[in-house]
Amino acid sequence: MTEITILTQGVDAPKFDLEKLTAWVEAVASEHDRQAGRLTYLFCDDEYILKTNIEFLGHDYYTDIITFDYSTSRRIAGDMVISLDTVRSNAKQCDAQYDDELCRVVIHGVLHLCGINDKGPGEREIMEQHENAALALRPHDFFNS
Repeated sequence: MTEITILTQGVDAPKFDLEKLTAWVEAVASEHDRQAGRLTYLFCDDEYILKTNIEFLGHDYYTDIITFDYSTSRRIAGDMVISLDTVRSNAKQCDAQYDDELCRVVIHGVLHLCGINDKGPGEREIMEQHENAALALRPHDFFNS
């Protein structure tokens, strides 16, 4: 059973329709022969994600998402820390809509939990293909007003 928790640290929570978010995550996990379990999204600002990056990964730089993987066998589970500041700046840099970039990052973490990497040679392009396929599955009216 899928259980998604939304937390915040220093920012307002995105106005996702939790039912549609859950259905989307389940659909993407299923496309990768996985089942969604307990997932936590912690939305934060740049300073919080920088501290998290330093503390847990030893990386002294900003990032849009950090994924902590607690998956077992075919059931994905994990904590995803997402900087809304970096999502916003990435959207501007890529000339993308903020909501679209936010959804890309939200599903990026799920794809990591499904076993898709993006750090090795050629992996970023593979991840992007999976992100695009996942975004095509996103329900309409994904955000509440």
